[in-house]
Amino acid sequence: MPTPAEPLPRLLRALLLAAERPLSVPDVVRLLAEAHDEEEWPDAPDAAAVEAAITAVAAELAGSGIEVAQVGEGYRLRTATDLGPMVRRLWPDRVVRLGRAAMEVLAVVAYRQPCTRAEVEEVRGVDCGGLLKGLLERRLLSVVGRKDEPGRPLLYGTTPFFLETFSLSDLRSLPTLRDLAAMEAEEAARARGVAPVVSAVPVPDPALEEDPTADDEAPTDEPATDEPATDEPA
Repeated sequence: MPTPAEPLPRLLRALLLAAERPLSVPDVVRLLAEAHDEEEWPDAPDAAAVEAAITAVAAELAGSGIEVAQVGEGYRLRTATDLGPMVRRLWPDRVVRLGRAAMEVLAVVAYRQPCTRAEVEEVRGVDCGGLLKGLLERRLLSVVGRKDEPGRPLLYGTTPFFLETFSLSDLRSLPTLRDLAAMEAEEAARARGVAPVVSAVPVPDPALEEDPTADDEAPTDEPATDEPATDEPA
């Protein structure tokens, strides 16, 4: 059993590194309370103590190759965002590539969620069943319920994995329309060879890229209903 002098930040670094998913403050409080009851940890810190320890870990790691990232309501350790392109070279096959059409569907759901397939197709003007299915399989979207209207169509929303992939702490961190306009201006400036003004707009994690070679629309034999084929049992 660790001694009472064992620093909580040291333990948190180990927990955040080993966890398979982001850990929330209540997760850590509960884990330490259970460990304390089983005499595996000297005390049972409250939420304030855990939050202070997370802040301490973030400060200790600032400027290093590792950072504490908030993902949804939880925290995790990850490589520094600016080093992502280099780290990605270790696992080139792990890059998730999405076509432009899939990125557009993902954006529509992100900003309008919860929304139905029909609502997504109303924005894009084309069938989106196959694209929604693909985004569900990639865990970027999930079914979050059914809309209270005739037929009770499925409602789609983004997932914690979506937040993690795009380095967002929560949905409020999504770029505003003004931010998106600035991003488009930056891309246009790069295309003209002009150095763009650096903005603070969140950018996707390097593990997810838009694939310019992907087909604009994923092939699908699904009927134009509001239900992707795999959402209901066959």
